[in-house]
Amino acid sequence: MFSLGIIGAGQFAGQFAKLFQLHPAVSEVRVTDLLRERAEELVTREKLAAVVDDVDTMLASDVDAVAIFTQRWTHGPLVVQALRAGKHVYSAVPMAFTVDEVRDIITAVSETGLTYMMGETSYYNPATVYARDKMADNAFGRVFYAEGDYVHDMDLGFYAAYRYSGGENWKATASYPPMHYPTHSIGGVLGALPGHAVSVSCIGVVDQRGDGVFDREVSQFGNDFSNASALFELDDGGVMRINEMRRVGYPSHIRESRFRFFGTEASFEQLATVTYWQDKEGVTDISGQIDSRPSMSADDPSLAHVAPELRDAFISGHAAVHDTSRLPETFRGVPSGHEGSHHFLVDDFAVAVDTRTLPPVNAWTAARYTVPGIVAHQSALQGGARLPVPDFGDAPVAVGAPLGRAVATG
Repeated sequence: MFSLGIIGAGQFAGQFAKLFQLHPAVSEVRVTDLLRERAEELVTREKLAAVVDDVDTMLASDVDAVAIFTQRWTHGPLVVQALRAGKHVYSAVPMAFTVDEVRDIITAVSETGLTYMMGETSYYNPATVYARDKMADNAFGRVFYAEGDYVHDMDLGFYAAYRYSGGENWKATASYPPMHYPTHSIGGVLGALPGHAVSVSCIGVVDQRGDGVFDREVSQFGNDFSNASALFELDDGGVMRINEMRRVGYPSHIRESRFRFFGTEASFEQLATVTYWQDKEGVTDISGQIDSRPSMSADDPSLAHVAPELRDAFISGHAAVHDTSRLPETFRGVPSGHEGSHHFLVDDFAVAVDTRTLPPVNAWTAARYTVPGIVAHQSALQGGARLPVPDFGDAPVAVGAPLGRAVATG
């Protein structure tokens, strides 16, 4: 068993704290946050072990691992600091803000032999699980084109989230460049396909709302793109198109990530409320296998701390395609958000730490989900120039111990 410290007690830390507390491999959970009252509220609500004063105190303590749920541009340096302090690390997405920060994480993981996992939900998205299984059966033939869309309108939860996390100056950080948050779209494609991006051309759409968000003069990141579309070349010669949209007339509370795969023998297409498998003979509606089943009511008292616009992300349950038999018995009946992914995220990290094996979304995989978006934003700033995407290679067979669970069932 191992002990865990949570860094950042925001809205999304709560359910994960509950799941880590319930996991049989975790002995105790402690919490720290810049706003101490948030850490105290989370510890009281979930009956966790303790509040810790600050990050440095947490990293100097005897906890074995940390889970980082801080602002998205802070992840890279915090992960490296935690690894160098001897802690295994679970990090919310994205992996980092720059390519150099990604490189630093991979170097730290390689040198310390500690576990790193990025908490990317799309690897466990039912569509990705289904496509991954079809790839294993060679049902697609050669997949030569795939799409991943993260269609999350600012009006449907992001304003609330940025106000909650950003304080008085929330508009400065609400302008976070869309392609710097690419893992929900890229991860869903590359979570099924055995490849990586080698080049990209991206177009950014300058925002026109005029509300001070995505305003270059206000933005901490100098960003005025609210939407961006990127075309990637993959290492096998195939094509991946990625959309990151923050101003879009789409019901992202129903399905915020959606995917398409086209192969020489069959294809897969997903919309907000329906998913199809298609081959040269016909079309099959497979929505019943892909759609997650609600695991709780939207007015459940346990969601009182979550903004109404964000509650759908917490209440989705598992889909038929998910292999729930591999999960701990203690998770039964507990909500698993983001189309059933939360249970699998926590279990894969806990098992990786407990058994000293590589998790599915390890540092090398996380880099392949993150770096293409960082470079895509640079392409957009250069008017769509085609740029090479650096790659850090495949994960080694082992980091600190023999590999046991390189790929999760779902």
